[in-house]
Amino acid sequence: MKKLILIVGLIVGLIIGETEAQAGQLTDRLSAFPNWNHKPMVQAVREDLYYPEWMEGEWNVTSTLVDRIAPLAPKIKTPGFKNSSETLHKPIQFQVRFKTVESSPKLQIFPLSLFFPQPGSEPEKDGKIYPKIVGDRAFNGFNIGRATLGENGILSVKVDPTNTNRQLTVLPGNLQLTSTVTGRSSEIPSDDQFIATEISQQLFESSSQIYLNEVETTTAYQAKFDHIGSKSEVKLIEADQVTAVYLSPKDPNFFTASGHPVALYRYKLKLVRNAG
Repeated sequence: MKKLILIVGLIVGLIIGETEAQAGQLTDRLSAFPNWNHKPMVQAVREDLYYPEWMEGEWNVTSTLVDRIAPLAPKIKTPGFKNSSETLHKPIQFQVRFKTVESSPKLQIFPLSLFFPQPGSEPEKDGKIYPKIVGDRAFNGFNIGRATLGENGILSVKVDPTNTNRQLTVLPGNLQLTSTVTGRSSEIPSDDQFIATEISQQLFESSSQIYLNEVETTTAYQAKFDHIGSKSEVKLIEADQVTAVYLSPKDPNFFTASGHPVALYRYKLKLVRNAG
């Protein structure tokens, strides 16, 4: 279970996005690391996430944990923090995929995209359906889990067919993780930048115990454009990602933590487009 908690941030970090935040909030939040005293402002999720068009395709990812902090230690530590020292500065590699789906703005009630254009989406024109870019959640989650836990360390990753914001990960030993996204926000500082945060509730279940917590993942993606004649394409993306763990209201230390994160993990991500 301890290693599983560590991979949650990576899985979540590669499936975030949705509504645009107040300008600069997330940029300022990353700049303030590790001085995080509360959760970011988010809006409730309603549909799948949307990414910038330049993230479409398959990518080879190198993820490196570069910093780990327990702000309330030694009084409060979360499961997995001690073991995270084993992965510090040790890169792991895996593949992720972002794909185009068809979706109609007419299906939304007062869509925010009418007021805040979202990455990967198009304004409605003549009632037509336009493509949007989403992460392949099951594919991405399974590959990240296998890279972290080993080829036999994860059995399956499935997305709830009735709720794209709920994901179930099954592991050996009758252990499973249910992750439910509850809030997101994002901002687009420039055409080559995308910053997003997500809050998710995590439920770890085994035959002998249940563990609850809440996870925030805030990620800044930076596209590296290659300009060839009149065309431009992205073959490399770099990202700065922070995962923060918060206690569940059912945790006996919840009021002691007073809304502060109890663990912070910072990652550097490098996504290289799969030429195949």
